[in-house]
Amino acid sequence: MRKIAVIATIAGGLAAAVPAVASPDCTKEPQDKWLTEDAMKAKVAEMGYKADVFKVEGNCYEIYGHNKAGKQVEVYFNPVSGEVVEEEVEDKD
Repeated sequence: MRKIAVIATIAGGLAAAVPAVASPDCTKEPQDKWLTEDAMKAKVAEMGYKADVFKVEGNCYEIYGHNKAGKQVEVYFNPVSGEVVEEEVEDKD
């Protein structure tokens, strides 16, 4: 029983040492001011993205998918304007 307590203590300490990855701050507007999910999905497609996953993350719309060039991306959008706030492109060389 003592081993379990020691392992739990170590695991808890390690978890506290790992910084949390936070989504960007996309808007301060309440959700009733946001584009609907359907409108945002249409806008994402118009911008040339193919969203494999579309979700709300914090105060952003977020996709995991591909850009026009076919590269894998993770993109955060302002849910009010639909503008890109942050984009990470996988660089496979």
